[in-house]
Amino acid sequence: MSDTKASGYKAGNDNIQIFGLDIHNPVFAVSALTIIAFVFFSLVFQEQAESFFGWLRPALTSRFDWVFMAAGNIFVLFSLFLIVTPYGAIRLGGAEAKPDYSYAGWFAMLFAAGMGIGLVFWGVAEPISHYGASIGGTAVEDGMRTDWAPLGAAADNPEAARDLAMAATVFHWGLHPWAVYAVVGLALAFFSYNRGLPLTMRSVFYPLFGEATWGPLGHIIDVLAVFATIFGLATSLGLGASQALAGLNYLFDVPVSDGMKVLLIVLITGFALVSVVAGLDMGVKRLSELNMILAAVLLLLVAIVGPTLAILTGFFDNLWSYAVNLPALSGITGRDDTNFLQGWTAFYWAWWISWSPFVGMFIARISRGRTIREFVFCVLIIPTLVGALWMSVFGGAALDQVMTGAGGALQEAALELKMFTMFEAFPLTGILSLIGIILVVVFFVTSSDSGSLVIDVITAGGKTDAPTAQRVFWCILEGAIAIVLLLGGGLGALQAAAIATGFPFAIVLVLMCVSLFIGVAKERRRTGK
Repeated sequence: MSDTKASGYKAGNDNIQIFGLDIHNPVFAVSALTIIAFVFFSLVFQEQAESFFGWLRPALTSRFDWVFMAAGNIFVLFSLFLIVTPYGAIRLGGAEAKPDYSYAGWFAMLFAAGMGIGLVFWGVAEPISHYGASIGGTAVEDGMRTDWAPLGAAADNPEAARDLAMAATVFHWGLHPWAVYAVVGLALAFFSYNRGLPLTMRSVFYPLFGEATWGPLGHIIDVLAVFATIFGLATSLGLGASQALAGLNYLFDVPVSDGMKVLLIVLITGFALVSVVAGLDMGVKRLSELNMILAAVLLLLVAIVGPTLAILTGFFDNLWSYAVNLPALSGITGRDDTNFLQGWTAFYWAWWISWSPFVGMFIARISRGRTIREFVFCVLIIPTLVGALWMSVFGGAALDQVMTGAGGALQEAALELKMFTMFEAFPLTGILSLIGIILVVVFFVTSSDSGSLVIDVITAGGKTDAPTAQRVFWCILEGAIAIVLLLGGGLGALQAAAIATGFPFAIVLVLMCVSLFIGVAKERRRTGK
């Protein structure tokens, strides 16, 4: 097969300019029309949509949990392989390329895009759910079953139950999700910066499919990427809206209703539009840095006013428990915790996979000049440690309340209210809650605006300078999907959408690993480095 640079393909070479837009034919049209039709029919047939989403999520996770588990393990092993082998010395953009952003700006953007809303939503809720399951809890909350225990129950040993709860939580926010992002981001960056191909999903499959990549096969890959991205984003936006409204109700008695959720999504989508129009450096970068500051302030305050010593020691204990339980948690066969495997882990892996085109492309756009080893290490290891720290602070503080007998209300609170309920036991309750609400809103905005930028690149055939009107269109459509999913089944519908788009894309990403290996092997032979 010829070198990829010899293909002569250029971003936008089959685009159509119409009404001031620059659209990639037919990716833009197929993606946009299909999603608009989905929004329309979901609004018109809400009862049928709710029934369908209620069936879809368990149907997929019960039948294909092994696909998600196998794919997740492949991504972790492949990422670690790139770190320790000579391929890690390859620099994205060539030997003379220099990074476009400082480490601080780079970390802020990749972390804010990666899983900001999810960390805030699940930081208290997930450890509490797993702990309650481990000691015999049987609650069901908005479609998220909590009547299972990771790796079996520990009813007679609260400390063991705590360790399992934190190990399971860190597992869901650790190496596996970030390995998904690392693989996609690295593949996009490598084939764009080192092989001269458009920054779009189809490009990474050139070593496997050759010139067919630019035909119907490539169109299918890009359309799948758009679907995965927009529904994965809608899941997070729906979670963020639910939690922000719960916080506003807690602080200011704002009524919790579907109408208020819709209004909140509309308002925050409006803020995202302002950031989208401002662009990557002026909008997304500054909001991401604000996110990191707010997150650091909230993390520090909770660590100070909470059980500080237990939190500090718990961080290292949680990492150790995660490492010890990692083989069992990531195992595919011989599991007796089927409900946990399917209801939590399979859903999470599908969610991360559905986010991967968005986060991967966003990380690729800001990572020129990094070596492969530097890229994978920073995208895989450091966010895992930061995520473990976040979960240790919030989850550790919450579990301390429960285990000391002061967390009855916390265990009974709805998922989106658990963080605010935990704050009631601390000084500065109002300040902590207000910062938490602002953090959710800003994470909401950064996810929406950066997602719009990425979808625009895919639907413009890899062009990064398409008209602003296109980014505005996708930003509005993201908000619309979040609204219809919330109205059509709440949290269960959001999860079903993420899984439905993540399942086919899991197969695509496994093939991506093969294609990336072929590409970096050829690059090393060509350059001798």
